[in-house]
Amino acid sequence: MISLLVVACALVDPDDRVLIARRPEGKAMAGLWEFPGGKVADGETPEQALIRELKEELAIDVTQACLAPFTFASHAYDDFHLLMPLYVCRRWEGRVTALEHDELAWVRPNRMSAYTMPPADAPLVAMLCDLL
Repeated sequence: MISLLVVACALVDPDDRVLIARRPEGKAMAGLWEFPGGKVADGETPEQALIRELKEELAIDVTQACLAPFTFASHAYDDFHLLMPLYVCRRWEGRVTALEHDELAWVRPNRMSAYTMPPADAPLVAMLCDLL
């Protein structure tokens, strides 16, 4: 089985809401809500990948100092195994804009169960509820 390393971020606004993004049509798991992030490229650290992905997906600038490692997901899908570190970020530059997703939503963690998420993302919600 192929192992895939992806990185994700729980962007937290001043009201302790977390940003989630809906996957667009044409992508795997289209229509599901996820934490922003993406694949770690060869030669990248998880933090470098997350900084790049947040710029590409949301048009925001984040520094490594503002990324706090929080937890991770380890999930076996049918054709690959996903390892996904989740970082928390409360500070960024720029206006959050959906560049690669159908829709964005700022949601309190205790309300995230109303949004259908990929199997790897869903267990992380309980940990965010405990944090926030």
